[in-house]
Amino acid sequence: MTQFMKKAALFASLGSVLALTACTSTISDVKSDGTAENITFPDPKNVIMDNGQGIYPNLQSLTLIQDGMTKSQIQELIGHPHFREGMFAVREWDYLFHFTTPGRGVNGVTTCQFKIIYDSDVKARSFFWKAVDNETDVCPPPIHGLESYQLSADGLFAFNRSGINDLNPEGRQNLQTIAERIRALESVDGVTVQAHADRLGSAAYNQQLSQRRANSVKNYLVAQGVPANLINAVGVGSAQPVVQCDNANRAELIRCLAPNRRVEVQITGQAPK
Repeated sequence: MTQFMKKAALFASLGSVLALTACTSTISDVKSDGTAENITFPDPKNVIMDNGQGIYPNLQSLTLIQDGMTKSQIQELIGHPHFREGMFAVREWDYLFHFTTPGRGVNGVTTCQFKIIYDSDVKARSFFWKAVDNETDVCPPPIHGLESYQLSADGLFAFNRSGINDLNPEGRQNLQTIAERIRALESVDGVTVQAHADRLGSAAYNQQLSQRRANSVKNYLVAQGVPANLINAVGVGSAQPVVQCDNANRAELIRCLAPNRRVEVQITGQAPK
């Protein structure tokens, strides 16, 4: 085979791959105006985000999503899509979300799929929800009201520590304030505690560290009078960083990565009358 023929065969093969990829860029019947018929959701088991488990979304960010947003704006609010849907001309994004819903869902958690469909100008136009565990579940769950607190993990725990006895005075005071606010609500739908770690160390270790910290925060809130069945503690590990750092000096790198070491507390409920 001549060199020219080899190159021609290579380009033909590449063209076939690209054609197949383009065919998998949508799984629903997406139209140019961003609407779709025969909506199809991917199998929840095929999720690739957060170790194949999906995420507990930031509820405040979720409420800000609206018609006409770009992919960059959507990604800023709720991150990358959670499924593989193609590489080119992708016009639908799918997510797998979990919500803390005491007394509802599976063990107090409602899991939902969320689909965004973009028009030919790549602007978000259509939004669809689907319950995963029980088709009668309401997705997304109703939110009476929302309060969100973001605490520096360094302000709660000593570096690389995670026990409830490792909470420092400032951290204890901040958690007491949050507990007082929860107890003052007319009703509480749920409390989600998400702990995040930086990328230092292995992914497995960071996952365990963040889960221990989330558990410690939950246990402290319970000790302050918040019912344990209302709180869901989630360790996110280093999967959702808010800053990227490449400092060569380790001490400087640790300081730079501080925003990634954080604990987020989301409260849904009804304010006092």
